[in-house]
Amino acid sequence: MAGRLAITSPRSTRVVAARRLATRSFRAGRRLFLAEGPQAVREAAGHPAGIAELYFTAEAADRHPEIIEAAHGAGATLLPTTDEVVASLSDTVHPQGMVAVCRYLDTALSDALTPSAQLVVLLAHVRDPGNVGSVIRAADAAGADAVIVSDESVDVYNPKAVRASAGSLFHLPIVVGVGVETAVDQCRQAGLRVLAADGSGPLDLDDEADSGALREPSCWLFGNEAWGLPEELRGLADAVVRVPIHGRAESLNLSTAAAVCLYASARAQRR
Repeated sequence: MAGRLAITSPRSTRVVAARRLATRSFRAGRRLFLAEGPQAVREAAGHPAGIAELYFTAEAADRHPEIIEAAHGAGATLLPTTDEVVASLSDTVHPQGMVAVCRYLDTALSDALTPSAQLVVLLAHVRDPGNVGSVIRAADAAGADAVIVSDESVDVYNPKAVRASAGSLFHLPIVVGVGVETAVDQCRQAGLRVLAADGSGPLDLDDEADSGALREPSCWLFGNEAWGLPEELRGLADAVVRVPIHGRAESLNLSTAAAVCLYASARAQRR
């Protein structure tokens, strides 16, 4: 197949450049990021932005020839390589023999907030990349229309965020670098009710669901893992909603709370 350039050394210029994509500033300058593993690469190959380069071992090619073909069809440069090279590019303890250099996916806020948007996620000051990826995955599973990651949140293209999204990063519009106030204002102009998720909120999620309020097109605002939403961000919302705790747990982590809220809205909107 044309375009197959064998790479055997982790010190090759091409591999060194790809490895530097682990650094946020280098990613931003090149507008490229790494996605590793068959699941992520499969989904990346189907995204309009496509894959720039694909590093893969002979064993991975034998296990997943359809992914190699899809990447080739998407215009990627195919780079057969060694376990050592893949390990040097990987962020995991046990690499799966396949790492793609992908082009940035972000969408303009105005393009993401289409007239048909019913369910949108806004992440404010979220600093843990694993949480960002997990919330994107939950949003995808719940059928959300877009995810907005504020300018003070962690980089959505961080390798841990990409891995935690389990391919969902490539499934729905992702907006990055937008201020929370701007995002809230634009969501409201698009006809979305802004719901802030907070453990001390005055409204109960179950009550909101039972009353039919969650049927409205909504934007869920989720805050920082450690300190939640400060008062100034709570004040931007149309309502502040808590997830009820029926047992003895003190609270829910961010990604779990987001999944509960998003599925409650999705269920109400589909009834």
